Amino acid sequence: MQVMKTKKQTIILQDLSIGYLSKKSKKVVASDLSCSVWSGELTCLIGSNGVGKSTLLRTLCAFQPKLGGNVLINDKDISSYKEKELAKLISVVLTERFSIRNMTAKELISMGRSPYTGFWGMLDDKDNQIIDEAIRLVKIEKLSNRLIDTLSDGERQKCLIAKALVQDTPIILLDEPTAFLDFPSKVELMQLLHRLSRETNKTIFLSTHDLELALQIADKIWLMDEKAGVQMGTPEDLALNNLKSFFAQKDIIFDPTSGLFRVENDYQREIRLEGHGVIYAMIRKALLRHKILASRQTESKICIRAEQGDFRVYRDEKLLDSATTIEELIDIINKLWS
Repeated sequence: MQVMKTKKQTIILQDLSIGYLSKKSKKVVASDLSCSVWSGELTCLIGSNGVGKSTLLRTLCAFQPKLGGNVLINDKDISSYKEKELAKLISVVLTERFSIRNMTAKELISMGRSPYTGFWGMLDDKDNQIIDEAIRLVKIEKLSNRLIDTLSDGERQKCLIAKALVQDTPIILLDEPTAFLDFPSKVELMQLLHRLSRETNKTIFLSTHDLELALQIADKIWLMDEKAGVQMGTPEDLALNNLKSFFAQKDIIFDPTSGLFRVENDYQREIRLEGHGVIYAMIRKALLRHKILASRQTESKICIRAEQGDFRVYRDEKLLDSATTIEELIDIINKLWS
């Protein structure tokens, strides 16, 4: 696979309208979308359920027609490409689980060459070289001879990504690729996609609900909103300008200093907490879950003084009890107010 070092705009949306068209009606899901995707970058599409993420992705794949505006692929309108031409420009990895028996991982990956060989075409030396290179890039050499139905969800996703690489397209589109994975597998897959965008200079564009992972790993974020359309930028720019207000509408607090989300918990009591660093943060988090707001500034007869493995509870400066774990500390505090 030849790696091109120069980045360029591979997907350009110009006043795009997306939705569904029938003989009797037209339903517009989103309109006036104008933004671009670049090669050599991992771009993540995020947004609420029902906002049109899947519709947009299907439109970019040419699985359904646009309702207005333009989608340019390599500076050419997507509707002007023939199906076989698009198969050499865009490869797609979908979310749906699949069941295939009596097929090895390498055989599945090899099917990515069908735009060049035909469905019953024979693989030549060049095809096999591309297949081996894709397997190496995704680091699944040990899976090559395994049957597909013996693989985990994460391993199958890696095989599908290798299949997309074998298709040798400049653009790879993925619909919720981490949907069925456990958290370590989600992290591994997102890091893999980011690395591949760098090493192959391909455009990798995916939709995801894993917001915090996207904010940590993606080069660009597309934030899709019913009112504002698509807001595009680096995770850091969106954190400074857009994410806080976007999630505030949904009773979720986005902390731009940490890049993390949290749910706003109400509280019924307040307590003074003295401590520093992660210990202070973890005790404060645990207490808030029990509807107790803790801070250094709180004026309270009861005070917790926390150090590593030593949590002491005072009332009017007199030691009442101590704990070595946060679980024990919560039990002590709850008993004081029971």
